[in-house]
Amino acid sequence: MIVRASMSSFQKWCHVGLVSAAGLLAMTLWFSASAVVPQLTSEWSLSASQKSWMTMSVQLGFVLGAVLSALINLADRTSAARLLGASALAGAVANAAIPLLASSPAPAIVLRLLTGVALAGVYPPTMKVISTWCRQDRGLGIGLLVGSLTLGSAMPHLLNVLPFSGESGIPPWRSVLWTTSMLSTVAGFIGLFVIRAGPFLDQAAPFNWRFAGRVLAHKPTRLANFGYLGHMWELYAMWTWAPIFIMASYQRADWSLWAARVAGFSAIAMGALGCVAAGIIADRFGRTAVTGWSLGLSGSCALVVGFFFATPGILTALCLLWGFSVVADSAQFSAAVSELTDSRYVGTALTLQTALGFLLTLLTIRIIPWLADLVGWEHGFAILAIGPVFGIWSMLRLRRMRDSLLMASGHR
Repeated sequence: MIVRASMSSFQKWCHVGLVSAAGLLAMTLWFSASAVVPQLTSEWSLSASQKSWMTMSVQLGFVLGAVLSALINLADRTSAARLLGASALAGAVANAAIPLLASSPAPAIVLRLLTGVALAGVYPPTMKVISTWCRQDRGLGIGLLVGSLTLGSAMPHLLNVLPFSGESGIPPWRSVLWTTSMLSTVAGFIGLFVIRAGPFLDQAAPFNWRFAGRVLAHKPTRLANFGYLGHMWELYAMWTWAPIFIMASYQRADWSLWAARVAGFSAIAMGALGCVAAGIIADRFGRTAVTGWSLGLSGSCALVVGFFFATPGILTALCLLWGFSVVADSAQFSAAVSELTDSRYVGTALTLQTALGFLLTLLTIRIIPWLADLVGWEHGFAILAIGPVFGIWSMLRLRRMRDSLLMASGHR
């Protein structure tokens, strides 16, 4: 291992902050089109399927990019910071091409897919860079990062609240996409010219296409990934449809739609606090404990949230709690994998983890609107509780293994 000259705490947290800021700015691309689905529906007459594909295409693109990256060990054979910067710029270009070139849903969905491919070079590399700066406090470091990514994902919903001069009192959708592309461009320059790896950087890994398979064959890492899959079964379906669910509830009660959009943004953004809190606690008390409690709380919210559709005030409070807990465990699954796997291939392991997780989200993002049409919004979210149950079972099994002592400085 290459250990550089001793660093100051100031240097360390400055770089953690810079990486987190770059991740936040780049991840504004993720829901840039999803947030403006009402405007796109008005202009392009989107079907229910096309509305789903405005998000699902990004997920699919991310999976394609992540699988290719994992197979060629891209995040471990190149500078993760430079990969982050170049990918953020590529995503900005693909996203900006939608208002510039697209005049119908089909080309927009293709460009959204390319945006997802680019983001596969943003999310896992940011975690790799954080792991080179943090060791005993890795849960907090990655927690700060994922909290920033959560705020970035929520940002388009906030932009959709700002008082642009658009029809129907909402901003023109092109303004939202232009803004998110500019933010991602800034992230690209931060990655290319400012961020560098920390002192816990291993030697560049040799090419090993079999390592992706070894990640799945190693039982402790596999169980950590199973926990992550249970978490992802719920997360992006909640992020995609909870703001729409809140808006439908407010409309039914004749409450302000502006307030509904603020509530939708807040439900996602609350996750940033959850990520930081979980990171602090997990480094002291263990990853399996924190992920288990977080999964239990978020799964409970998924089971009961539909019963409060007719009471938007209570619904909003419950969605804030759901948003806080639904992503709080995310960073801890990533931290666990980084601690359990071969340190030379941390980037590959994290890329494979996210690829599998985002592939699973394609199913739940698509199934929620179908269930809403079939049984109503009141009951559609309950199916998401399946994921947390599976995740808790996986983490309890991991907790009983001796390898779990490798996590969080011996805290299970």
